[in-house]
Amino acid sequence: MKLVVEVIDAHDLIPKDGAGSSSPYVEVDFENQTSRTKTIPKNLHPIWNQRIFFDFDKTKSYHHKFIEVSVYNEKRPVPGRNFLGRVRIRCLNIVRQGEEVYQSFKLENKSFLSSVNGEIGLKIYTLPISETTNLINTCPCLPRPSSPASNDFSVSEKTETRSSSLDLTELTIEHTATEVSSNVLTEEPKKFIKESTDIRQETTDWIQKHQVMQQPAFSLRKRSPKEGESTMHHHQVNQQAHHLGHDEDEYEVKEANPNLGERWTVGGSYGGRGWMSGERMTNTFDLVEQMFYLYVRVVKAKDLPASSITASCDPYVEVKLGNYKGRTKHFEKKMNPEWNQVFSFSKERIQSSNLEVFVKDKEMVGRDDYLGRVVFDLNEIPTRVPPDSPLAPQWYRLEDRRGEGKVRGEIMVAVWMGTQADEAFTESWHADAASVHGEGVFNIRSKVYVSPKLWYLRVKVIEAQDVVPNDRSRLPEVFVKVQVGSQVLKTVICPARTANPMWNEDLVFVAAEPFEEQLLLTVEDQVHSSKDDVLGRISLPLSTVEKRLDHRPVHSRWFNLEKYGFGSIEADRRNELKFSSRIHLMMCLEGGYHVLDESSMCISDQRPTAKQLWKPPVGILEVGILNAQGLLPMKMKDGRGSTDAYCVAKYGQKWVRTRTILSNFSPKWNEQYTWEVYDPCTVITLGVFDNCHLGTEKPGASGAARDSRIGKVRIRLSTLEAHRTYTSSYPLLVLHPTGVKKMGELQLAVRFTSLSLSHMIYIYGHPLLPKMHYLHPFTVKQVENLRYQAMNIVATRLSRAEPPLRKEVVEYMLDVDSHMWSMRRSKANFFRVMALLSGIMSTNHWFGDVCQWKNPITSVLVHVLFLILIWYPELILPTIFLYMFLIGIWNYRYRPKHPPHMDTKLSWAEAAYPDELDEEFDTFPTSRPQDAVRMRYDRLRSVAGRIQTVVGDIATQGERFQSLLSWRDPRATSLFIVFCLCAAVVLYVTPFRVVSLVSGLYVLRHPRFRSKLPSVPGNFFKRLAAQTDSML
Repeated sequence: MKLVVEVIDAHDLIPKDGAGSSSPYVEVDFENQTSRTKTIPKNLHPIWNQRIFFDFDKTKSYHHKFIEVSVYNEKRPVPGRNFLGRVRIRCLNIVRQGEEVYQSFKLENKSFLSSVNGEIGLKIYTLPISETTNLINTCPCLPRPSSPASNDFSVSEKTETRSSSLDLTELTIEHTATEVSSNVLTEEPKKFIKESTDIRQETTDWIQKHQVMQQPAFSLRKRSPKEGESTMHHHQVNQQAHHLGHDEDEYEVKEANPNLGERWTVGGSYGGRGWMSGERMTNTFDLVEQMFYLYVRVVKAKDLPASSITASCDPYVEVKLGNYKGRTKHFEKKMNPEWNQVFSFSKERIQSSNLEVFVKDKEMVGRDDYLGRVVFDLNEIPTRVPPDSPLAPQWYRLEDRRGEGKVRGEIMVAVWMGTQADEAFTESWHADAASVHGEGVFNIRSKVYVSPKLWYLRVKVIEAQDVVPNDRSRLPEVFVKVQVGSQVLKTVICPARTANPMWNEDLVFVAAEPFEEQLLLTVEDQVHSSKDDVLGRISLPLSTVEKRLDHRPVHSRWFNLEKYGFGSIEADRRNELKFSSRIHLMMCLEGGYHVLDESSMCISDQRPTAKQLWKPPVGILEVGILNAQGLLPMKMKDGRGSTDAYCVAKYGQKWVRTRTILSNFSPKWNEQYTWEVYDPCTVITLGVFDNCHLGTEKPGASGAARDSRIGKVRIRLSTLEAHRTYTSSYPLLVLHPTGVKKMGELQLAVRFTSLSLSHMIYIYGHPLLPKMHYLHPFTVKQVENLRYQAMNIVATRLSRAEPPLRKEVVEYMLDVDSHMWSMRRSKANFFRVMALLSGIMSTNHWFGDVCQWKNPITSVLVHVLFLILIWYPELILPTIFLYMFLIGIWNYRYRPKHPPHMDTKLSWAEAAYPDELDEEFDTFPTSRPQDAVRMRYDRLRSVAGRIQTVVGDIATQGERFQSLLSWRDPRATSLFIVFCLCAAVVLYVTPFRVVSLVSGLYVLRHPRFRSKLPSVPGNFFKRLAAQTDSML
């Protein structure tokens, strides 16, 4: 892998040659590798367009390394150089070839004494070695290696100047050999989609922490037939408790005490040699409970005997452990088959002390023939836990049915005991999912997904020329329609009816990599309200659109429009393309914005689209998805209620999905995942769903089946203390048309690790979104429309993965319906506002009691405090801040023990009326009967009438303030300006401290000096004229 630094140009460099100019060149330093460009003589705006290559080891972590780019002035004829500026670029922002974008960097100085000015333009990206060689061979200005085995090379280049005929400039790359240590723990992930085992290994790489664990005791037991009955009985009890009512703390977050993987017990009933010996092993999963699995990898077989009837063999393997059986696929007429399939059996479900591996010959009619078997004793099975290397499979001779002798044929098998941290866990066949077949096998596996990279596509329609309408007798009413995928936007109709219309209108779309859609633009003429004539069209691939990272202007272009001519006589010319007109466009892909695909209140990522603008991470988020308890049945299976639950977590661009636990109301996942955190003021969302795509559905029903939502949990990272592990049980709450319902509980272990306290403080003082959202903001309507389009794109792309993350799951996680009208939400938001104003109201009530001398001691103390502040006004601000500090210290005792969760009272979910919930779950447009819609409309009118009255009262008070000096009421204005003149004279001659003292004592006067009638200023203000009498 090579690192390419493409030096493009520089602008406004400082002159250093004494003649008002400079002869600049660029020197690049990366990991003790140094290279320089050619010298551009006598130019303060040089253009190099030169690539420089460095060795780049993709197995190393360069997150804290820098690329230093320095600009120098070459002295002539005396050798030497002058410093013109430098740039230090963090290696975290390096992208691959094809994603590079021209970036302009401000030149910085080395010290306070150095004077620099100007900018330098660069492109930085990585490139495979094969493509690097082709570039070096085709470009004469690049350094060429002297030999294939040499790492040091130099190239001489001739440059013609006016002052001399030949100047020799040597471009030298000093390469320093680097060795990769064998115990390197960090490795930067390069693929977009990885298996969950890779993500778990990434957890170890970032934290660089290995816990030491020991094997738990293992004992064989027969499964009691009453276990299933007890589970169903427990579920029935839960149902009865739910119907009878819930306790006050049923909807609260509870503390959980799981046995996390810091240290594990020792013991084993199989003795010292086997997989239950007391040896200690390292474990990368310290936020989940350890789960042991017996893994069987069936690799291949050879020299299998042929059938005496068909003279061939259709072999397959059957793995049997107690009552559990797993089968590989069979091969037709193959003596040396290869399967490479893994089977896993949970330790809790092992019912036998022997593992049997059978090789059989599949028969079309009758019973399958027995070819041989291999038997393993669980005492002799080794244990393997990552990061140990995979266990090597071995060849075993097949035995006859009774185990008395060997038969022809061998099979290659590997058997070991491991945990859920094993790489084979994700892709293995699980014994508890033996009833799943076909596509359902893929739909129950755990996976990691990555959201597509989203861009804002800005299309500025400037003008068009030579627009010819189909009807030459009229001037066209022209508008432009642009379509990208399913997104369609139109410009306004040009107000001037002319053949050269102008719009200067921006149309913004959402596009996703890889760019599969075309940009289809049509110029249309509105003949009348129901008919539009297409005057010209053009189709452009999005891959050709320029990308920009900031607000620098983008060059506009003229495009020729084409249309189909239908006026020809010959039938063969009906599809002939003819030149119509041309249109002036400015198009760019905005990399400086963050494309919102979720609610801004629960956002999980705030980084801009372009990777070059990303800041280094501030922390690591680790989540252990432990288990769920007390889930309710979601569907009927074999005449009884059942739930096949899996969990989905979403943070940033990374989605994770646990495996599906079949027919279990208390599923245990114990899967751990890791995310990089770039901003602590973000939210991670976890949802639990019921899998309805197991391959066991009736034909034709699976396509219409939707995974049912069980509940959702949100955790805001800013509410978590750093380096603390939270183990909590969160209630899964879902709002139904019948009311709020608890579907069960989800146990999680969450830990946020802060990497730098100073960087964290730095983040809190910066804008929430990238700067382009503030320099060129979108309107509220645009933000909502673009968010809806982004959610559709993410849902569509993730539903095409294998296994698919279905659209209903993505929409529920992204809160697709959060903008819809809800009477319940309106009430909740109103009471949230009232809760905020309650503090002000309480303070006002307390101050009124002080003024009324309800408590004489308090009133006297307030008077004393007031006199002190009047005498020492410089103590006012310190007193306020000290008071807030003391309040914060006092409230520290009552800080929440758990991160906040869904609050049913705050959401107004428990007190909502059935009709309000039915309205909230109604479709858009409505599908309810006419009478219900009329009743809801009348109710909405009554609510809007109250809001209208309040808004009118607020407007009335504001207009009264305006009328003080507007002479709407001449007498009132005359009185007010005379009062202002007298007050100005008095305040000019009276010290401000005296005025404050008199005013304060007047406000705090005793009730015997007060009147029960309204005050004079209040009476005067209420008599002022407003514009209410001018309204119809």
